[in-house]
Amino acid sequence: MEVEIKLRLPDAAAHRRLSSFLAPRLRRTDAQRNLFFDAAARPLAAATAALRVRLYGPDDRAPSRAVLALKRRPRIEAGVSRVEEVEEPLDPALALACADDPARLGGVDSPIIRLVAGEYGVGGDAAPFVCLGGFRNTRFVYDLEDDSEGLGLVLELDETQFDFGTSYELECETAEPDRAKQVLERLLTVAGVPYEYSRSNKFGCFMAGKLLP
Repeated sequence: MEVEIKLRLPDAAAHRRLSSFLAPRLRRTDAQRNLFFDAAARPLAAATAALRVRLYGPDDRAPSRAVLALKRRPRIEAGVSRVEEVEEPLDPALALACADDPARLGGVDSPIIRLVAGEYGVGGDAAPFVCLGGFRNTRFVYDLEDDSEGLGLVLELDETQFDFGTSYELECETAEPDRAKQVLERLLTVAGVPYEYSRSNKFGCFMAGKLLP
């Protein structure tokens, strides 16, 4: 189970303000291209599941790495997201081949692909994979040590570019969501950055075709 704090920022100005405030703690910046796969009838989406290939790097034709992930049964309440997630590395060249020919994904030797075939019937000749499309995300990753709570947190500040708009979000994966949320809310208050609790995830926005709160 992946547990994350998700706080939505209202606009680019808030994103710039927070990235400037956190700049001394920057660990790395990731350029991500996220692609989603299902069958034509979308049985995965109907079961609140998302099969994602994430490619890393600024060059679409030469990603530095790729990750295959299956996310299921998402729940989000008061800025705390919980989702069942499994992921595994995927050869970048194979990921590109599947992006160009989605049906090839069904033949990948992968525990995730076998799980999807067994539980959802997707990936074989009867229901080959299709690519639903996706979105790009620029992720700034920061290390944060909070002395008052004794927590060492990794913060992820996202600028997500959909075909229909751009969203901004601060995320933090944690085993202690109540304490971590207090730390993040205090941080944003000190930085003077407005925010609200996210009520939807990126895949939900993508499938809705519009920015959601």
